[in-house]
Amino acid sequence: MTIDSISFSVFTKPWKAATVWELGKFVSDLGFDGIEFPLRDGYQLEPAKPDQLPQLVQQFADHGLKIFSVASEPTESVFAGCAEAGIPMIRTMPVIKHEQGYLASEQLAREQIDKLLPLCEKYGVKIGCQQHYGNNVIDSMGLLHLLEAYNADHVGAIWDTAHDALAGQQPEFGLDIVWSHLCMVNFKNAYYKLMSGPEAESAEWKRYFTSGRQGLASWPRAAAYLQKRNYSGVICLSAEYTNEADVDRLIKEDIAYAKSLFA
Repeated sequence: MTIDSISFSVFTKPWKAATVWELGKFVSDLGFDGIEFPLRDGYQLEPAKPDQLPQLVQQFADHGLKIFSVASEPTESVFAGCAEAGIPMIRTMPVIKHEQGYLASEQLAREQIDKLLPLCEKYGVKIGCQQHYGNNVIDSMGLLHLLEAYNADHVGAIWDTAHDALAGQQPEFGLDIVWSHLCMVNFKNAYYKLMSGPEAESAEWKRYFTSGRQGLASWPRAAAYLQKRNYSGVICLSAEYTNEADVDRLIKEDIAYAKSLFA
């Protein structure tokens, strides 16, 4: 595998106030191949207007960029808009609700996926499910348990370096677990930061999202494993940093670092 077999994407959530032209130029100048677009209220294009996705794709194409995925609610209108625009995937994160319990919530998530399968087949657009800390499926084993019965052509696993690391998983194991359904890889990093002092009655921790070289997740190990298994696809840098004021500097450093790992 060479770097030519990898497409580097960035989730453009941090740049909500930029125009499409400004965003396209910024992302292109950083050296990305394309983006994941937050098709959500308040962004450059909102989910009420998915019919405008082809125009958005063309606007980014003018900067040499593709839209590899959207993060949005998987309604039929979003499926239809993605299909018309040639966007292959909608990213989602299965929710777990405390009052229902994990297994009951997982079953509800399957029922929701079951309802989406006809749309996946009708429009040729994939659902990508990502693990996430908190009230979600949090790790790679949870993703496999949820998705293993589905056709990987329609429902895929998006493996996230940071969230699997926060759950205590090693990157080689996490990627191997979801490999049968792997459709995209997210590169970001995080660690647990102690917020309380030694005198506290109970410790208080927070998750701190940081640059790719820091944190619990090993980007070099993830990259080496992907190369070993000849991964050919999208790596999306999530551009999620607790230090939001420095996002432009951090994402510039992180795309250079990520590319160096596959050079």
